[in-house]
Formats: sequence, C-alpha cells, structure tokens
Amino acid sequence: MKVLSFNQPFKYIFWTVGLFFFNTINGQTFTLRDSLQGGLRKERTCFDVQHYRLQVQVNIEEKYLKGSNQITFRVVEPTQKIQLDLFANMQIDSLLWGQQSLPYQRIHDAFFVDFPAKLSEGETHQITCYYQGSPLEAKNAPWDGGFVWKKDSNGKPFVGVAVQGTGASLWYPVKDHQSDEPDFGADILVSVPNDLVNVSNGTLVAVKELPNQYREWHWNVSYPINTYNIVLNIGDYVLIEDAYQDLTLHYYVLRENEDIARKQFEEVHPMMTCFYDKFGPYPFAKDTYKLIETPYLGMEHQSAVAYGNRYRKGYLGRDISGTGIGMAFDYILIHETAHEWFGNSITSKDIADMWIHESFTTYAETVYVECTQGYEAAKKYIFGQSKMVANKNPMIGVFGVNAKPKSSDHYYKGALMLHTLRHTFAKDDDWWKTLKLFTETFAYQIIESKEVVDFFQNHTDWNLVPFFEQYLQHPEIPKLQLRENKNRWEVFFTSNVENFQMPIFLEIDGVSKRVLVGKKPIKIKAKTVNFPENVYYVK
Repeated sequence: MKVLSFNQPFKYIFWTVGLFFFNTINGQTFTLRDSLQGGLRKERTCFDVQHYRLQVQVNIEEKYLKGSNQITFRVVEPTQKIQLDLFANMQIDSLLWGQQSLPYQRIHDAFFVDFPAKLSEGETHQITCYYQGSPLEAKNAPWDGGFVWKKDSNGKPFVGVAVQGTGASLWYPVKDHQSDEPDFGADILVSVPNDLVNVSNGTLVAVKELPNQYREWHWNVSYPINTYNIVLNIGDYVLIEDAYQDLTLHYYVLRENEDIARKQFEEVHPMMTCFYDKFGPYPFAKDTYKLIETPYLGMEHQSAVAYGNRYRKGYLGRDISGTGIGMAFDYILIHETAHEWFGNSITSKDIADMWIHESFTTYAETVYVECTQGYEAAKKYIFGQSKMVANKNPMIGVFGVNAKPKSSDHYYKGALMLHTLRHTFAKDDDWWKTLKLFTETFAYQIIESKEVVDFFQNHTDWNLVPFFEQYLQHPEIPKLQLRENKNRWEVFFTSNVENFQMPIFLEIDGVSKRVLVGKKPIKIKAKTVNFPENVYYVK
C-alpha cells in the first residue's frame, strides 16, 4: 500500500555569507535565519551528537551567564565543517578541539566550525565552546522563549528558563535541532550563589563548594534528551522525597510552599497508576521523576517537569474545557507529565510535526479523567475542549524552518482526532493495547508523521491513511451525511481527501453496528438510523 508522506520538502534557496532572503510558504514568510535553525543541511546531518557537558555560572544580579559546552560527536559522513548554534547576542570566547583553537563563521544564530582536515566517517571527536552573555529574557514564558528572573515572597531569587520553539541555543551552544539528541545523555553543571539551589535534569551527582561563595550543582542525564529540555532552575528550594513502586519521586518546591506542595502532589500517585496502565512504565526511571516549582506556568522538561500552576486545580484555577470536570485535577501536573511519554520519550523530528507531542499529551488529560472519573466524564471533558478548535489551519506546520503549526489545533483537535480513532476500533481493549504498544515501539526515538500513520495502519483493519491526511493536513473536519426517504437511508462522508473512510458505530433500529463509511453512499433499509456520539466530525 502506498502511504502518504506528510513531510513536504522545503525547497532551500542557495545562500552565501551575508545573504538574507524571504521565502513565502503556505502564506507564511520565512528568512535565512529560520532556514538555518530549522533546516537539515549537510553541515548538520554529517555528525551525530553523543554527549553534552554543559558547565555554566549564573550571575543572577547581572542576569549574565558564563560557561562552556563540551560536545562529543560521531562523524557519520566525512566533513571538514559542521554547524552549531548560539544566539547572536551571546558571545563565543573560543572554540577548542583538544588544545587547538578552531576558526568559525557566524551567520545569524548559527556558527560554522572549520576543522584543519576532513574528519572521517566513524570517528568520535570533542569540541568545547566557551561563551558568555546576557540571554534573552522571556516576556511571557513559556509561550515565548527565554529566562525568567523573579523573586519569591521572601525576596530570594527565583530563576527559570523555557525555550521550546525558540531554541536551546538561546542560552548555550548546541546542535539546536530536534532530530539529534545526545545518545549518551548529558552532564549539566550549574554554579549559583551558595544560599540557593539549582535543579536540572537527571540525577544529582555532586554539590561542589567554590571559592567565590558559589556552589556548583552537577546533574547527570543518562538518556537521550531533547536540547530544549535541558534546563536550570534556581531558587530557595526544599526537597520533598516520595516514591511510586520502584520509581523515585522528587519534588523541589520553594521553602514557603512546602506544606501546600505535599498536599497538592498527592495526585502524582493516581496519575502514575493511570499512565502506567495506559502508556506503560515511566520512561526515565533511572533519572527519577521530578516536579520543580518554576516562576512560569509549566514545561515538559525531561525528568525535571516545570510546575507553576500555583497549587491549584484546573488551569490556574479554571477549567479550560468549560465542563467543570477539569476542576477535579491539576492540569499542569497531568499535562506536562504526560509529555514524558509523548514529546520526551517519543520526539518529533521537526517542530512542524508538533502534533505528535501535543495531540497525544492533550488526549492524556482525557485518559486521566476516564481513569479517575469514568468514561462519561471523559467524553464530556474532551468534547468540552472542542470549543477551542478553530479548524482554520492544518495541524502540521512548515518543515525545515523551525515553524510550529499556525494555530493550537494540534492540541485540542488532535486530541479529538485520537478520541475518534479510538472509536473506530472494533474492540476498545484493542485500542488500549495499540496505544501502549505505540509508546513501547517508539520509546527514545525521533519520528515523523509517516511513522505514526504507518504504525496505526498496521494495527487496524481499514485504510486510515486518508483519515490522518484529512485531520492533519486540512483545516476542515469530515462531514457525515445521512439522508432518509421512506425508511431507506443513505450514509456517507464528504471530505477533502480522495478515498476518505472511517468505521463508525451506527445505531440501526436500536442495534449498534460497525459500518465502514466512505464517500460513496451506503444504502440502509431501516426505520431509524442514529449517529454515534463518540467521534469528532460535522453532522
């Protein structure tokens, strides 16, 4: 069977040093900077990152960073030049290959490193980039990237960073593309004033006293990690220790919030029970599960989940579904933790495929509602979210230019799409088995839409390729048509996609029957035919 590829190639314009261009795709305008950040040219694909050793000192008073990143990489194609990334407002002090200084050329936020001779396939090398500067400050984290410099109620510094979409190179030198995670993890060493704590990803290796009244907090990540997930969090933290089965749970909260946090995070246990059952075991067990209080709402930082929901139920105390059901749980806790499975363990190769992260994670909210409140509440909750669906842009963005999809439909519409897909399965148990198998099959992998479609195609009894094409690539959702004339019925879909079809459970004379409905009318002789209520379409 021919399977549709969703990755429409971005036609790169040849560029030279200093060239600046605009290119319009699907009504969006992109620049050379976008292409440099989002594209996969030879200078990026020729090497595979193995490990990062990021060492940085944070001057909180000056909002200033100084440090280095040692990048270990394996050559996969002979090359004399590689591309790395660091925002142009940050200064590169030196670039060392062993004891040898390497020349480089900056173009926007990228810098191209020249080696004295061609590197051979299969070789492993290390280069260390020393840098410093004042990183961009976020205006509205986590929706725009940057540092957040605040103080707690006792006047102590409270610092965080969130850079999804904007890019990890906002604050440290890195190969800034989702297609390449360090295969053997990362070491993160952050120096902060000695009356504060830094919490990063992974497990704490050591705390080292420095002579300048600073302490260096050394964290080790033992799994591959998205570069935008590498993080620092600085504050007057206290540690709350907990466990779920064999999984270590650590909650780092501001000292002033310890009591309320202990109560709020009791929800972690039922959440893990649900997610273990539906998605499989926590993917990063060796690195522990951490919740870290942050001065912004939240982010899915791997093994270091950012939590800023102010210890409220719902989304900052309100239910975004409008049903009241969302007020029974902590939205940020549930949503951001689900990203550990969808986004952190399973990662999209390009941010244009962000639906792979957000659709499954938003659907996980409904899964949690079903685990804790039952199916009818879950159905009410997810269809309450439909009011936030615009149906004006495709859920897939433009590839190769670091572009998210234009609207938020890859959250709520994507979740409704998955809810609909569930109800095409002949047996509900088969859906849950397939969903768990999906997380197991692609654990710790970087994938594209086509691989998701192929997987579910191989676990269904109908051609669902047009189904995904309709929901992902077209703004409109399919329309189910039902016509009746003297107890003779016709049922069919209208759709933008040729050969669109979907099994639905029609109630025919009071009996539920699974019918594969396509664009060609199906004739039914019956007194009554009723639509299903479990799928997302226009009727």
